[in-house]
Amino acid sequence: MTDRYAVIGNPIGFSKSPLIHAMFAQASGQDMEYTAIEGPPGGFAGAVDVFCAVGGKGLNITAPFKLDAFAYATERSERAQLAGAANAMKFDGERVLAENFDGVGLVRDVTHNLGCQLQGKRVLLLGAGGAARGALLPFLAQAPAELVIANRTVARALELQAMGAARANVRGCGYSDLTGQTFDVVFNATSASLRAELPPVPASVFAPGCLAYELAYGKGLTPFLRLAQNAGTRRLADGVGMLVEQAAEAFAWWRGVRPDTRAAIERITIALV
Repeated sequence: MTDRYAVIGNPIGFSKSPLIHAMFAQASGQDMEYTAIEGPPGGFAGAVDVFCAVGGKGLNITAPFKLDAFAYATERSERAQLAGAANAMKFDGERVLAENFDGVGLVRDVTHNLGCQLQGKRVLLLGAGGAARGALLPFLAQAPAELVIANRTVARALELQAMGAARANVRGCGYSDLTGQTFDVVFNATSASLRAELPPVPASVFAPGCLAYELAYGKGLTPFLRLAQNAGTRRLADGVGMLVEQAAEAFAWWRGVRPDTRAAIERITIALV
């Protein structure tokens, strides 16, 4: 019997997940189907109940339902608990397991696909929302020399600092505190690029040879990436690889086999122009 999986969000028409997982299934010989579900506002639990009732095995979750997925689950991984959100679910009888693979996928893209190791590097993470929370543990596992988290609301950055203080050299601050500092890798985990806006980060944060990484994908040369480029940064990347790598993590969690990601990344990459 063909196993059923899906991605749920609202809106969902833009999602590349059905294409990615179809490529994974074909390449790895898995008997499964993967569809997209547009969940109604306030109706996440009902939509998931229906999916489970027809034999659904697992879900990817995108905006605005990651918090709903976390609440719906009966068991949550440490990554999901730290993020306070889930981007993948697995159904096992009465058990509903929640995971968050966003940060793992991000680190995999940076270290494996882009060849940029984070160990011993000075890393700047812009934003302190769900994406930043999901990245915290995977980042710290790479043992950077320092991880600085900058956010408009400094209290939220300090909250992440407290969460990671026992694990590594983590510091939370406001954007104005970045003046005079430089970093080897700069991640934009804010929502600014979704509105074609620029987070208030000084151009001086990009050290020579820096990697500037935009977590949003398919937006071309965003204001953040353009700022980095104008500052002399030549290593630019968006979140396409992160998207595909977190999908591969979910696929492996569900199916027990991790697919190769190169073809999917090449298929959906948009030039940064």
